[in-house]
Amino acid sequence: MTHREIGRLSSASGEWILRLGLALVLLWIGGMKFTEYEALAIKPMVERSILMSWVYSFFSVRAFSNLLGVVEIVAGVLIALRPWVAKLSAMGSALAAAMFLVTLSFLVSTPGWEASAGGFPALSVAPGQFLIKDIVLLGAALWATGDALAPAGRGVRAQ
Repeated sequence: MTHREIGRLSSASGEWILRLGLALVLLWIGGMKFTEYEALAIKPMVERSILMSWVYSFFSVRAFSNLLGVVEIVAGVLIALRPWVAKLSAMGSALAAAMFLVTLSFLVSTPGWEASAGGFPALSVAPGQFLIKDIVLLGAALWATGDALAPAGRGVRAQ
């Protein structure tokens, strides 16, 4: 196998894993939003958020977590539909990108630095490390949006 063939195989495999991995993360974390554990874990971040601090005046902690879970699961399912319905996949990917942008805003509003390690740049496990991974997920969601909107002829039929 030539280095070009290995490169094409690696790239194709990486695209498949990236898309399905993004969908799996959203489905799994979305499913967790229906638990008391997860609803309570996100509460401090939502309460301090510059974008979302208002939601608990309209929703209970559990209701908002459940709603967020539905949105994440829908986005994950839509992303996974890429081989069959590219436009829906693009919508799910864009929705995921928007969610990750909002989540990343928590880095500004929720202290994420580990004081016992000297503060910045040492990230705490929660919320610091929990949030920083969303930079990669944001990139994956933006890539998946662009890929789903790309013209046909790149291997998977765009619709």
